[in-house]
Amino acid sequence: MKVGILFGGASEEHAVSVKSAREVAKHLDPAKYEPVWVRITPEGGWRWCDGPDADDGAKAVLSPDRGDHGLLVDGRGPVRLDVVLPVLHGRFGEDGAVQGLLELSGIPYVGCDVPSSALAMDKSLAYTVARAAGIGTPEFRVLTDDEKLDGLTWPLFVKPARSGSSFGVSKIEHPDELPDAVRAARRFDSKVLVEAAVAGREVGCAVLGDDPDLIVGELDRVALSHGFFRIHQEETPETGSENATFVVPADLSDVSRALVRRTATTVYRALGCRGLARVDLFLTDAGTVVLNEVNTLPGLTSYSRYPRMMAAAGLPLPAVLDRLITLALAR
Repeated sequence: MKVGILFGGASEEHAVSVKSAREVAKHLDPAKYEPVWVRITPEGGWRWCDGPDADDGAKAVLSPDRGDHGLLVDGRGPVRLDVVLPVLHGRFGEDGAVQGLLELSGIPYVGCDVPSSALAMDKSLAYTVARAAGIGTPEFRVLTDDEKLDGLTWPLFVKPARSGSSFGVSKIEHPDELPDAVRAARRFDSKVLVEAAVAGREVGCAVLGDDPDLIVGELDRVALSHGFFRIHQEETPETGSENATFVVPADLSDVSRALVRRTATTVYRALGCRGLARVDLFLTDAGTVVLNEVNTLPGLTSYSRYPRMMAAAGLPLPAVLDRLITLALAR
């Protein structure tokens, strides 16, 4: 079975995507799958290549013509694909853009569709949908030109509304800090979100499958020594974060674990997610759960949370990839 693997991408998470692709290369069963690698450069060029660390090769484009059902590669002609695994994070990979191209092509693909990808990527829209489903969210505002923050409780987080990981995120304690925080956020998105900090433990929930048959991995908890959790900002994240470690399985009571799982699957269904997602939440001291964000193409690196939670539940990465591809082909 020919599996087109898209990785890299024209987003701030290009390097993370390459690391995720390396793990896929290690764990995709060669007896079942023939990987067809396509690197998307930081500038947005598509290149046929031999793997995540190979030099860029011939120009390749994904044909929107359903008759081609695959790639058009310079010097090779059409290459038919059975399924596509988009190992892409952030803008143009996790926001519905590449999913739209795959819908036009008619090729089955792993993960969320266009609407759910776009909803989850835009934190303000994800919060709005979650609230309609009865899920708690932080107090938030989409920043307008007048930059008034009436009604929000300090301290505040300022972040790009549609960006991945912790790029462009600032925590501010005083209004004088707002202009610099806004400038940092707007490096990554013109739409800026300001939200009140939530006092609670940060927990994650890995979800796999299509509704109604969902598999929930073990939960994790982010244990902070100081500051706030900033994923992928370290020089060498493979060796650990400077201020955070992950407790897997999360050290929570049975009641809290059940509440987090129910909330995560409610969010997953409300956003229309399919295939996979990591739902990040806050568990408050009062025992309530508040949505943080939803990652529809979570990292698959050697240090990523999603595969770690699934492995702790008895599903190592090869089994996860098998299930994802099977689900994509069955739709």
